[in-house]
Amino acid sequence: MKKILVLTGGGDCPGLNAVIRGIAKRARKEKNWELYGSIEAFNGVLNEPQEIVKLTSKRTAGIHVRGGTILKTTNKSNPIKYPVPQPDGSIKFIDRSDELVDKLKKLDFDAVINIGGDGSQKISKVLHDKGIPVIGVPKTIDNDLSATDMTFGFQTAVQIATDSFDKLVTTAESHHRVMIMEVMGRDAGWIAAHTAIAGGAEICLIPEIPYNIHKLVERIQHRYVKGRGFVNIVIAEGAKPKEGTITATVGEKGSEHVRLGGVAYQLSKQLKDAGCRAEIRETVLGHVQRGGTPSAFDRVLASVFGVKAFELALEKNFGRMVALKNNQIVSVPLEEATQKPNFVIPDSYLVQAAKGLGISFGD
Repeated sequence: MKKILVLTGGGDCPGLNAVIRGIAKRARKEKNWELYGSIEAFNGVLNEPQEIVKLTSKRTAGIHVRGGTILKTTNKSNPIKYPVPQPDGSIKFIDRSDELVDKLKKLDFDAVINIGGDGSQKISKVLHDKGIPVIGVPKTIDNDLSATDMTFGFQTAVQIATDSFDKLVTTAESHHRVMIMEVMGRDAGWIAAHTAIAGGAEICLIPEIPYNIHKLVERIQHRYVKGRGFVNIVIAEGAKPKEGTITATVGEKGSEHVRLGGVAYQLSKQLKDAGCRAEIRETVLGHVQRGGTPSAFDRVLASVFGVKAFELALEKNFGRMVALKNNQIVSVPLEEATQKPNFVIPDSYLVQAAKGLGISFGD
């Protein structure tokens, strides 16, 4: 029997289970493949005792409708920069990739399928360069991988954000308020931009376009006549003013990233300080965007990604990542997959169309 190892790394998102199920169902058609899963990304391999489970048909049946991941996940165990607590309470990052490679080779898997975003696929590239037969599957609600036209999880996140935004519009109108809704988007504003267009926002603030607070106040004032009116704003967590920085705090121990969040409250204060007289309320969606049942689109995309990933393993076509290109399911080299992030281009048609709809980006 041949063996394949599957794992999910980084932040969770709707559709991960659909990928696992897609791999499992396609593998079972070949009769001579066994499927295993590593718990919490590569931690399942690195831990002693190891946490590797056999993915039987019973374990994977019907999981495509479930959010999260049955294999669990973590964004604090990068084997290239692995966090190790020190006696003084600090964290030291070490490279455990060679140790991981040795353990994987001893387990004798014929293929490893790593489901994750930019960070996970960089790990895939390192492991492939060290002789591990790796295939990547792109996952991120931020849609910030340029090697694929779309990542699963993004559409569900946009739908959740849009549903929430629709609810805020009615209360904003009823109370003549400015409503600020903060969505995820550390470096890329795709969720914010799509939500703003879908929901009919007056203002959309994204990381790629620094905003002028005075232009925002002016735009808001135009919406109010004799003290009545309302404004709905969508802001990505990584958005920043032209003069200033992103709103961030120190990340948790073991995390490589600063922690974003709270920019809605920062914007609220900036607007008030700049003379905005309207009553302002803030809503931070946070991890709501990552949870729940994946949309039909994301279930389909994730499922076909899973099938394609196994077929690449079947062909021994390693060192590649599954991708959606021009409505075709293809694969790209891992080097290309992690070479360039996918940002919202300020002069793109999406932004110009949003402006044509009357949405201000504060520029």
